[in-house]
Parts: sequence; structure tokens; C-alpha cells
Amino acid sequence: MGLQRRRHPERWVIPAVPPTYVLSTAALLLLVVFAFLSLLAPPLPDHPSFPHPLFCHRCSHLPSLLNPVELQRNVVAADPFRVPSGGGSPVSDLWGSKQAKYFYGCSNASSEFAKEEAITQPNRYLMIATSGGLNQQRTGITDAVVAARILNATLVVPKLDQKSFWKDASDFAEIFDVDWFISSLSKDVKIIKQLPKKGGKVIGTPYTMRVPRKCAPTCYETRVLPVLLKKHIVQLTKFDYRLSNKLETNLQKLRCRVNYHALRFTDPIQEMGDRLIRRMKARSKHFIALHLRFEPDMLAFSGCYYGGGEKERTELGAIRKRWKTLHTSNSDKERRHGKCPLTPEEVGLLLRALGFGKDVHIYVASGEVYGGEETLAPLKAVFPNFHSKETLASKVELAPFAAFSSRMAALDFIVCDGSDVFVTNNNGNMARMLAGRRRYFGHRRTIRPNAKKLYSVFLNRTCMAWEAFASKVRTCQKGFMGEPNEVRPGRGEFHENPSTCICENSKKESATTYHIQSKIGIENGKSNSTRSIGEPTDNPSTDEESDWRDFDYGENTPLGGSLNGTDQEYNLFIRSEVPDLQEMLSD
Repeated sequence: MGLQRRRHPERWVIPAVPPTYVLSTAALLLLVVFAFLSLLAPPLPDHPSFPHPLFCHRCSHLPSLLNPVELQRNVVAADPFRVPSGGGSPVSDLWGSKQAKYFYGCSNASSEFAKEEAITQPNRYLMIATSGGLNQQRTGITDAVVAARILNATLVVPKLDQKSFWKDASDFAEIFDVDWFISSLSKDVKIIKQLPKKGGKVIGTPYTMRVPRKCAPTCYETRVLPVLLKKHIVQLTKFDYRLSNKLETNLQKLRCRVNYHALRFTDPIQEMGDRLIRRMKARSKHFIALHLRFEPDMLAFSGCYYGGGEKERTELGAIRKRWKTLHTSNSDKERRHGKCPLTPEEVGLLLRALGFGKDVHIYVASGEVYGGEETLAPLKAVFPNFHSKETLASKVELAPFAAFSSRMAALDFIVCDGSDVFVTNNNGNMARMLAGRRRYFGHRRTIRPNAKKLYSVFLNRTCMAWEAFASKVRTCQKGFMGEPNEVRPGRGEFHENPSTCICENSKKESATTYHIQSKIGIENGKSNSTRSIGEPTDNPSTDEESDWRDFDYGENTPLGGSLNGTDQEYNLFIRSEVPDLQEMLSD
């Protein structure tokens, strides 16, 4: 019998696999695992030593806002961060405060405030040399009138700073209406254009000195008056913030009469500024004016870092050397404390989150922006209706002003003052002067970024949906929108918060009546149905409170912080004033 063939089970034949295929498959699996783990990992720290592109933040691997379309969040199964392409906010008072109609400027002197002829003493002449840029000089001019009143002296029209950082050769009469300045204050202080002459010669040589910063009336009476009685002509130099922030009511109101009524720009400047406003309003019913302040000088002075790597450090570091006494700052700490200007991209996102639509027209007051068009591109992407004095006016129209920094700054001042909403990205002199002026003339909407609280929101913005981001921004901005009584009376620098000169209607009047009163309040005076908001702070003997860090950044000035909703936050950005005794001794 033949042998039976043994049956074997069927075998699977495994084909030969090329080694390259195995390696590629393993690499793909590793990439998938790595990507999954990276999604679960915490975001990288925002630290200057971490290399990232200019103005990028956490989740910096995401697409930029140069094209404001959907940005994928780095959270699994999350909605995208998407900047809405149209539509504004349904909030009815976005362009103005509903409470504003109950407040108006009131700066008339009381009946107890003696007239000029009763207090001015013969042979007492006060000369003032201002310091800094246009708005710093404006502060000096305002306080010069009050100082002359304290000393019972005749004020010579102040000299403007023509030699410092700004290098503008304009004199007082080329920027301000000097005749109006003298006549409108004639009941308060005697003002002359130049020292009188006798026998064809000036009556004497001024004695030059300097007073401490925040010098109170008693300080002027003890330091300056004895010299004035002996020398008859005194010139106070570097005159900026040389007067106490707190004065008795009538002197504070005199400050307001000078700043808000006596200081008018010359007709050519005012007419050009009004023309720019008309051209903005011809484009849209409402417009925003943005004081961007993102110039290289500002960033260098602030000591802030914006992620531009070694190039940024080198460029801004070289500029920073201009201020020899400027201390080295911790850029992370400065940003966390809200002392760094927002980037143009962040400003754009802030305004969109507040509810301003893409169709809104923006006037930007700014010098040379660090990074140029590349830096401005994200702001222009979310607000394409982007204007400046250079885009609204021809070179021929701007020619009479272009060579003078103060006159160009005056044009920006006028347009920002005439805007429906003013947005400031810093706490410099122009921001403070305009904030106070807008409060005085009806609490017009003034938005200051709460940079301290916004820091973490912006840092993590691409890690949340737009709706969540916008909600957080609106929460941070409560108390920073220019509403009446956001800041306690007497707090802050007086020119920013002129509470003594703002009255409140005890009876709710119509918005129309309020608008008229705010414009003519100085002529009508304060009625029995109103109260001065600043009256509780009248005691001139009260110790001087800490105040904002002063000066223009271009002179020798630290960048101030933002107004805050609480006194505790507010105190983070203020410091005590130290008199410059060394400067006095050197005179």
C-alpha cells in the first residue's frame, strides 16, 4: 500500500517588505505621537530669551493676523479664534457715555478771587523757560500763569523750548494766539510780551533759578519771592511740572481757564486742524483718533521688548543710550505691570473686541512706527479705513507745518480733540492733556487700555475663541472708557483729571442743554443747581499725593502706566516726587 501524503495546513506567505517602508511608517507614527503630546503640553513661556518673530505671543506657531481669517487654537476640539469681518457692537453708547450729559466744565473764578489790578505789584517780573515738546510746554505755560498769580508778579509771555530733543524753533506767537492769551487772562494776571524798556534799554537782567518739582505756593513764597523782591526780574528754567498738583480751588480753576480757554492755536494751525476733522467726518459719521506712540524712541525709553530678537535689542539699545541715567529695566516685569505700549495689532484687537466694526474710520496720530508698514499691517487688516494727516492733506497743505515738530503735533492734537472717540496707547503728556480736556468739555469718550490686566489676555488670545477673548477684554476695560467719576476726584495729575473744574447737574437736564452749558460754562458761571466735583479736595495744606511719572519721553522721561479701576492698581504706576536739589545748586 502506498504511503499517504501528509497533509499540511495552508501557510501565509509574507511578502518581503522594503526597509525604507518600515522606517517611514515608524517615523510617521512618531510624528503623530509627538503632535498629540505637543497639544497637551503647556504653552512656552513668554520670555525675551525665547526666539520668536516680532510681536508674536504664546501659540506663536499659529498664522498671523496679517490676513485676519480663522486662527486655529492649540486646544483639541476647540472653536477657532476668528476676528469678525464686519458689524459693530449693538451697544448704543459705544461712541459716548449716557452719563456725560450730567457733567460740564466750570472754571469761573469766585467773587473772592481778587482782580489782577488789586494784586499785581510793581517791579515784579516773572519769566518762564518751558521744557520738552508741545504738550509738556503747554503744562508749563498753564502753571506759569498760576505761579505769577501766587507771586503777585507780571508774567512775561513764556519762552518755548527750542534746543532740546524736539529742536523746534517756533516761538509762542507762532503756535498760540498770543493776543488772545493776554486779553482772556487780563482779569487774573497781568501778562506782557516782553520786558519793558527804559531809555531804549531793557529795565534789567533776569536772575535765573529753578524751583523743585511740584513746588507748592508756600514753596514759591519762600524760595522765589525773596529773590524777586531783591532782583525784580526772575526767570525760572526747565519749567515743567514745577507747581503742586493740589492747589486751593480758585487757583485750580485758573489753571483750567488758561488750559481750556486762553491757550488757542494760531489761525493757520487751527484752520488746518479743522480741515482735517471735516475730511474725516466726510468719510464717516463717527471716527476714532488713536495716539499710537509706537516710535523707536518711545520703545527704547520704555525698556520694553517685543520679540524682535537681537536686531530689536541692538537697534533700541543704541537709542536707549541717549539717556545716560536711565536704569536697566526688566522687560517682562514692565509688561506684566502694564507699562509697555500695546502693539498696533493689540490695539486693533482691543477696539474690535470692544465692539468697533471693521468699517470704522481711524485717524492715527503717530510719528515713525517701529517696524514700519510690517508693524502696522495687522492694525490695518482689522481697520482698513486708516488715515493720518499725511493721507488726508497734500504735501503742499502741510508744507507750512512740516518742518516744525510742535506745529505738526498741534494738528494731531486738534484732530484727536475733535474725534468722537480718543484712544491713547500711553500715559504721555498729549494723552493726559487730551484726557483732561475731553473730560472738561463733556466727558467725550476716551479709551485707555488697561495694559496690566490685558497682558495675560493678549498673551493667550489665540488659545481661546473670539467670543471669550472679547468678553475678557470688555471686563478688563471697565473703568477705562472715559466714563464720569472713573477716577476719584483729586487723584492723578491735575491736567489729566481736572475734577475741581468739572461740575455735576443735580437735576437731570437734557443732552442739548448740557452740550450748550459745557461750551459756555465759563461765561455763565456755576449755578445753584450744580456742585463742583473737586470741592472736597480744596485744602492746600494737604500733603502732595504721589503722581504719575512725568515728562515727554524724548526729554528724559519714564513711560507712565495706565489709569486703573482701583486705587490699589492705580498706585502701581505712581511715584513720589523728589525735588531736584542738585539742579538748584548748580544754578
